[in-house]
Amino acid sequence: MERKVTWETYDAAQLEKLESLNREYRDFLDNGKTERECIDTIVNTIEAEGYQELESLIRDGKKPQKGDKVYSVCMNKSIAMFQIGEKPMAEGMNILGAHIDSPRIDVKQNPLYEEGGFAYLDTHYYGGVKKYQWVALPLALHGVVVKKDGTTIEMNIGENDDDPVFFISDLLVHLAGEQMEKKASKVIEGEALDLIIGSKPIVLTGEEKVEDNKEDKEKAKEAIKAGILDILKASYDMEEEDFLSAELEIVPAGRTREVGFDRSMILGYGQDDRVCAFTSMRAMLDVGATERTLCCILVDKEEIGSVGATGMQSRFFENAVAELMNLMGEYSELNVRRCLARSAMLSSDVSAGFDPAYASCFEKKNAAFVGKGMVFNKFTGSRGKGGSNDANAEYIAYLRRILDEKGIVYQTAELGKVDVGGGGTIAYILAEYGMNVIDSGVAVLNM
Repeated sequence: MERKVTWETYDAAQLEKLESLNREYRDFLDNGKTERECIDTIVNTIEAEGYQELESLIRDGKKPQKGDKVYSVCMNKSIAMFQIGEKPMAEGMNILGAHIDSPRIDVKQNPLYEEGGFAYLDTHYYGGVKKYQWVALPLALHGVVVKKDGTTIEMNIGENDDDPVFFISDLLVHLAGEQMEKKASKVIEGEALDLIIGSKPIVLTGEEKVEDNKEDKEKAKEAIKAGILDILKASYDMEEEDFLSAELEIVPAGRTREVGFDRSMILGYGQDDRVCAFTSMRAMLDVGATERTLCCILVDKEEIGSVGATGMQSRFFENAVAELMNLMGEYSELNVRRCLARSAMLSSDVSAGFDPAYASCFEKKNAAFVGKGMVFNKFTGSRGKGGSNDANAEYIAYLRRILDEKGIVYQTAELGKVDVGGGGTIAYILAEYGMNVIDSGVAVLNM
């Protein structure tokens, strides 16, 4: 079945609205390169639209009313948004879900060292990265350092025009004969992804000679590292031990850009899956009054299995639903279970857009195409549907009717050929409550 190309369906007014939305989206990507930054951006946006913090309502004992907008944040890395509907929550919610973490490189807890005339940060990659893509590339450093007294220092270095950037070195081609014979997964080893952050030794001053001053002696041993520590102290009041309680992420430096002479595409870091997070948030802000309560869940840790306190497998979402129902006088363990089981969800994650340069990896009839509308994946997982959420036919038929009645362009797809591709999302976790869930999202290249 051939699907429509969305560009052919827009009138002039819709194109103008699309351009405005895309500008907002590009800013969203640039302002939210980490989970914490993403949550800050979302909270600032939704509070301006009237959302109230659930914890504040609980503290003040306020009961949400129909149409009220409520949100709850978990550890500054995940968020649940609710818009109260006319029907009791026990009758179920309409849920949008996506993840806001993206593959990246993390700084280790004891990272700073000097070797061969350079200062480095030792690293550990996060999620499904192709390690060779991260070398010889301008990189930025984002995150927080929390000192023992509880003070939080925010870092965002490498994004402004006058900021320095960082990089991971690669072997020059003239010496890379043996390297080029390796498998792509071994061309760059994980322990070789250390970030170069400086090369200038500290200049020791003072009346005392180096050989007579214990502190200066230590600095002279590793003068480049000492220079970096002096800069960190002066700029951030940060000691070396403060790395122990830091969350620093290494991401590509630079702003999101439009692509092509026709500016028809967007190139930027983190579109897996912040494109779905942004559009889900935007949908919550644009919708009017509804019969069922609406919910949007944007979570962390999907790239590593949705684990941990801020991943979809935690009880954060379930607890937020229970607290909200309690405020509304609907709480019981059975009502919470009924609410979740009777809910319906679009679990949004990006899908692999058909790439003519790698056509052999796709089964074209069941591939997603960039520009042909929202993508629905009946099942995800890999090979024999391992790790899959397999949406039922009745739910898909229900969605088809809505989409066709509203004239929404959409397509269905799988993530590559059966024995080639596959991948997991958060859908299977929500499906465990017994609710209807289907994977949906945006087709992208270079995921």
